[in-house]
Amino acid sequence: MTVRIGCRDLRVGVRDRDLLHVEHLDVDAGETLAVLGPNGAGKSTLLRALARIGRPHRAGQVLLDGRPADARAVRAAVAAVLQRPILRRGTVAANAAAGLRLRGVGRAEAARRSVPWLDALGVGHLAGRDARTLSGGEAQRVAIARALAVGPRVLLLDEPFAGLDATTRTDLVADLRAVLDDLDTATVLVTHDRHEAHALAGRTALLVAGRIRQHGPTARVLDRPADADCAQLVGCTNLLPPALTGRSGLLVARPEHCRPLRLDDAPPPGDVRVPGTVRRIVPLGAGVRIDVDPESGGRPLACLVPAGGAVGLQRGSPTAVTVANADLRAVPPDA
Repeated sequence: MTVRIGCRDLRVGVRDRDLLHVEHLDVDAGETLAVLGPNGAGKSTLLRALARIGRPHRAGQVLLDGRPADARAVRAAVAAVLQRPILRRGTVAANAAAGLRLRGVGRAEAARRSVPWLDALGVGHLAGRDARTLSGGEAQRVAIARALAVGPRVLLLDEPFAGLDATTRTDLVADLRAVLDDLDTATVLVTHDRHEAHALAGRTALLVAGRIRQHGPTARVLDRPADADCAQLVGCTNLLPPALTGRSGLLVARPEHCRPLRLDDAPPPGDVRVPGTVRRIVPLGAGVRIDVDPESGGRPLACLVPAGGAVGLQRGSPTAVTVANADLRAVPPDA
């Protein structure tokens, strides 16, 4: 594969404080990299730095095709889609062609090149509609079509699914995956949602406090967090220190892998068992969340079980949270 965009020792800061420091990052042509992190981690700052836009002080290099690139070269190669789609007055078709028009393409040619992307994103039938009448999901599809129409060598997506309802988000993720699979474009997706990373990205970088804490194939990063902070990001939110498990080292587990049992029920051999008291039971549609306060103290443990899985339990009930050994991950307590 050919490296399309990357950076070396990239720093963004205000006064004497670093907001972001990425020592090394590359994205290949035809690859999607997800940058996953909590709010305030520096995800959007990284995207803006790669695009060479904005005013904060920078140091280091942004690379295009493996070579240092100035702002003009980077901006010519990049198209971006923001969290909130920005559409101009006029029709959907005019908005889809707007990026090409800004790059000097004639009106007829811009229309010819942009219409197929509206079709690919499922909004071709809306081409003649006033863009201001679109739903949030429709508007985001148009914004993505506009970005793709310019034929970008690099596509930057800044939480493009935020604010969409679950069904709309799922449909758009599926359609975008189908589109990206056929492109030679290097794509960087900024998100706080591990499910989006899993659906779209071959590799994932976990960004914590402005630094990449873990980076690798998405399936491995999501399944094998490097430390406690990374574990929280990828959904292993239950922390199980030695005081709870009797084992050495910190273990983590996903709520969906934790099960509440009656105190007199014996867990399978090898499972971790943590006695405690039910703090609350919250129905969540197809499932139920049960939070348990460990008997020996510490943070509550969350269990996600199918509907009906809380039968016989109520607030204040004694219980024991069990986790199969195969579902536990060992991590260092601090980065």
